[in-house]
Amino acid sequence: MKSATAVLRAVPPRDGGPKLDVKGSTPRPGTPGPRPISTPTNGNSVREGPAIVSTHFIRSRIGKICVAITGSTPADMMQNAEEIVREDHFVEFRLDYLPNPVAILPRLKQFLYERGEITAIATCRRASTGGKFKGTIPAELEILEKAAQAGCHLIDIELQTAEHTKPAQMKKLRSHGAALIISYHDFESTKNLDAIFDRILPFQPEFIKIVATAKTLADNVTMMRFLDRRRDEANLVGISMGEQGTISRVLGLRAGSVFTFAAAHAGEETGPGQIEARTLRETWRIDHIDASTKVYGVAGNPVRHSLSPLMHNIAFRRETVNGVFLPLQTTRLNDLLTLTREVPLHGLAITMPFKTDIIKHLAKTDALSQKIGACNTVVRSQDGKLYGFNTDVAAVVRPLERRLPLKGAKILVLGAGGAGRAAVFGLVEKGAEVFIWNRTAETAKKLARQAKAKTIRREQIAKSNFDVIINTTPVGMRGVKPASLLEPKELNTRLVFDLVYNPIDTPLIRMAREKGLPVITGVEMFVHQGARQFEIWTGKPAPEEEMLRVVIHALRQEAQKSEPAR
Repeated sequence: MKSATAVLRAVPPRDGGPKLDVKGSTPRPGTPGPRPISTPTNGNSVREGPAIVSTHFIRSRIGKICVAITGSTPADMMQNAEEIVREDHFVEFRLDYLPNPVAILPRLKQFLYERGEITAIATCRRASTGGKFKGTIPAELEILEKAAQAGCHLIDIELQTAEHTKPAQMKKLRSHGAALIISYHDFESTKNLDAIFDRILPFQPEFIKIVATAKTLADNVTMMRFLDRRRDEANLVGISMGEQGTISRVLGLRAGSVFTFAAAHAGEETGPGQIEARTLRETWRIDHIDASTKVYGVAGNPVRHSLSPLMHNIAFRRETVNGVFLPLQTTRLNDLLTLTREVPLHGLAITMPFKTDIIKHLAKTDALSQKIGACNTVVRSQDGKLYGFNTDVAAVVRPLERRLPLKGAKILVLGAGGAGRAAVFGLVEKGAEVFIWNRTAETAKKLARQAKAKTIRREQIAKSNFDVIINTTPVGMRGVKPASLLEPKELNTRLVFDLVYNPIDTPLIRMAREKGLPVITGVEMFVHQGARQFEIWTGKPAPEEEMLRVVIHALRQEAQKSEPAR
C-alpha cells in the first residue's frame, strides 16, 4: 500500500479549490498523529482511501486553536477573515451568521485559492440546534456542499442533521473531498457524553465534536475524563461551554481534544464562554500546556472579572514556571474540592465566599490562618495533602504601615468576611483600635469578640473620626451592586483604603478624592498578596513589579472601554 504522503502527492486539488503543496506534509511536533475512524459496533475494518488521506492531511495542517469568523454580511465576514488569518491559519467560517450564506461562496473560494496556508471549516448550523440558520436540512446541506466545492477543507454538521439525512445525501456531501465533522451541542447541561459519541461513531466522520454546558466545575472533570477515555477511538473535539467551562477550553487539549475553538475578538463569541484566541495564547499559554503543567486557580464567586489569572500567568511566564492559572467560578465548596482532587490542582487563591469554610478541609494551616479563621492561599504538597496560608494580612497591614503608625490608630473596617477578618486581626495585632461595621450586626459582634476589637452602629459613623477607613466588602467591584456603602458625610478620616481593585477608581475612592483625602487603592493590596501566593506555590521570588505593571495596564484598558463615547 502506498504511504499517505505518496497518495497525497497524487491527489489533484478539487476543481477550483486551493492548489495546496502537501509535499512531505507531516504532523507538527507535539501534535497527536492521525488515527483512522473505525466502527467497532459492526466489525468493519478501518476505512481506506480518500477519507483517511483527508484526515492525515488535515491533522498535518491544523493547530491547537480554530478561530471562529463571523460577520453580518459577506463583506464583513471576509474583512474579518483577512485580519484573522494574519495570525491564525486554522479558521471556521460561521456561514449561518449570514442572511444568505451562498452569497459569500464565490469570494470565499477565491480567498482560499489565494491562501494555501489556510485550513477552513464551513459551518451552517440551524437555529434548532443552536445556530442562526433558519433554513431546512436540505438547504443547510446544499450550502455545505457548495462550501466544500469552494475549497473548505472541513464541513461541520450537527448529529441531528446527520440522523435525518439519507445515506445517499451524505455520500454526495462527502464526494467533494472535504473532511466531515459531526457535532453535538447541549446548551443546557452535561449528560451522557459516551452515549452521544456512540450515536456519532457509525457515521464514520473524520472528526467528532461534542460540546456540553458546564453547570459546575466538576462538569469539566466529566468532559476531560470522557476525552481521555475515548481519545483513541476517534479524532475527538470536546468542550464545556459557560462560565464554569473555561477549564475544559484550556486543559481539554491535554485530555485528548484535537483542537479547541476561540473567538476572533472579545464580543464575537460563537458559544457561551468562548475565549478570545489571543487570550488563549498570551494569558493561558495554551501552546505550552502539557502533561507536566501544574494547574492553579482563583476560586470563589464572583471571579468573572478577576485579574488573578492574568497576573499569575504573566508571573509564571516571566519566571519560566510550567503552570497555568484559571478562574474557578462556583458557589459550592464541594464542587471546588471535587475539581481540586480530580484535576488535580496544585494551588488555589481562595476568595469570597470560601475563605473561612475552606479551613476545615485542609490538612493544616499556618498559625495566622488558624488564628484568623480565614485562609486565602492553598497549596498541594508532595504527599497530596492541602495546606493553607493567609497572605491577606500582610497585604493590608504593610501598605498602611508605609503611611502612618498603626499603634493607637483608630481604624474603621467595613465588612466581616474573610478579608475583613484578616484586616481586623492584623491591625489589632499592630496595636490599632479597630471598629467593625457589617450589614449583619451579629457577624461583626462575633469577630469583635474573637479579635478584641469593637463594633459600631451605622448612625455613629458620621459622628466619628478615624485615621483610616477600610472597605473589605465586594461593594464597588465591577459588576457588583450597590456601588457604595458610605456617603460623603461619613468619610471623616485621614485616609481611605479600598481593597476592591477592579476598577482602580471605585466609587469609594472617587468619593474620597473629591473630599481631598489620600487613598490606597486595592491594586497595591491585590498585587502584594498575589506575590506572596506565587512564592508559596513555586518557591521562587515573585516578579512583583511585572505583576503590578500588567494589572494596572489591564485595569486602565478596562476603564477606557467603559468610558462613554464623546
